[in-house]
Order: sequence, then structure tokens, then C-alpha cells
Amino acid sequence: MFPHERGKDFKKNELKPWLKKEWKIPRGSKEDFVWRMEAILDIYKRTYNPLNPIVCFDESSKQQIQDLVDALPTRPGDVAKFDSEYQRNGVSNLFMIFEPLKGKRHVKVTDRRTKVDWAECMKFIVDELYPEAPKVTVVMDNLNTHTPASLYVRFDPATAKRIADKLDIQHTPKHGSWLNMAEIEFSALSRQCLNRRIPTQEKLVQEVGAWERSRNESAIGCDWQFTTSDARIKLKKLYPTVGQKLF
Repeated sequence: MFPHERGKDFKKNELKPWLKKEWKIPRGSKEDFVWRMEAILDIYKRTYNPLNPIVCFDESSKQQIQDLVDALPTRPGDVAKFDSEYQRNGVSNLFMIFEPLKGKRHVKVTDRRTKVDWAECMKFIVDELYPEAPKVTVVMDNLNTHTPASLYVRFDPATAKRIADKLDIQHTPKHGSWLNMAEIEFSALSRQCLNRRIPTQEKLVQEVGAWERSRNESAIGCDWQFTTSDARIKLKKLYPTVGQKLF
């Protein structure tokens, strides 16, 4: 008997193998995960400090799609109609720089996301966005390009050291990228701006820039509510057992 044939007899908590949901499941060292998680959550409890702003940094991509046939004119109450054929015009990388407490963000569109590109973003943060701040705390994923060593690939040693000394880099744990508020901002960007065909990188820069200005003018921030106390209750299974065997 199939589930839809059971009617009222089908129980809500029965297994439903036809339903699937993707989830980031933490793997590896529990203690490393919870240490990094609690460090990030402590940062999010801070109040605004212009001498040490909190910035969330993330990266994504967008494929440029060129229509081969113009879309049909839309009518009230109707859906937009596009031809199924299109031309791929390459992929652009997007770096999200988001300051949640001030509701400010900046999106840099680049060809790649190499160590050099990351290093240039860090210099932009230090020299252009927060030149007066002695220290900038930057929350980001723990990728192999996200390290001060990348600064020495792009800049001379003196410049690389100067930038590195102003950065307080805080990495999210592996499979814990949900702790990065820049992901939330990327979600808004995807829904409000990138959920359509954009033909060229030049057009992408224009559209993302317009979205960025609108959000910044409204000072839309992020009210983070999840705390360390919440984590110790809701994510209790992720914490190592105190007194367990170490060897």
C-alpha cells in the first residue's frame, strides 16, 4: 500500500524515503568544530566598534547566460517565457564583504578566486573600507586560499605584513559555513538579483552594483540570534563527552 492510499492511517512520523534534504553534516574532530563554532558565536555577540569592525566574507559564482531569442513580452498575471536555447558566456566569481552590524556590503566581481584575488580583497577591506580601524575581524570559510600566506603571493613582504597585522581572521569550522553571515547575504543576492539570465560580466557588475546600493541605502543588516547557550542545547550531540578516553 502506498502512502497516499492510507489516508488518515498514514502516520506523520513514518519514514519517507522519497523525500530528501541536503544538509551539512559535521565530520571529523568534534572538539575542533565546537571550538571554532563558539569562537564565531562570541564574535557575533559583540557590539559595534569602529576600531574593530566585524566583517563576514564569502565567495560564490554566477554563470553568464546569453539568450539566443528574445523572451516573449510578459502580461499581467502571466509568467515570463524564455527560449530553452541559450549561449554560455563564461563564469564570474563574486566576493561578498558584509558588515552585519552596520548593514553595509560590497560585492566584488572577478574572473577567478585565486590566492591573488583573495589577497586583493583583503587589501581592499583594510585600505579602502576600514583605513582608520587598527584591527578588522573577518569571518570566513577555512579554504586553502584564505590565509595570510596568500598576501605574500600578491604583495611585497612589507605590504603583506602590514595587511596581515590589521586582520583578525576567524575561520568557520569545516561543514560549518552556515555560521558565516555572508552566506545569508548571498542568499538574498541570489533571490533578488541573480535568479535570471545575465548575459555578460559587464551586465553582472551593473546589476550587482544596483542591488548593493539599494541594500546599503536601507542599511539592511543581520540580526543574529543563535548563541553559544543555544548551541550547547540544540547541538549537544556535536560536543565531545567530557572525560572520554583520549587514546
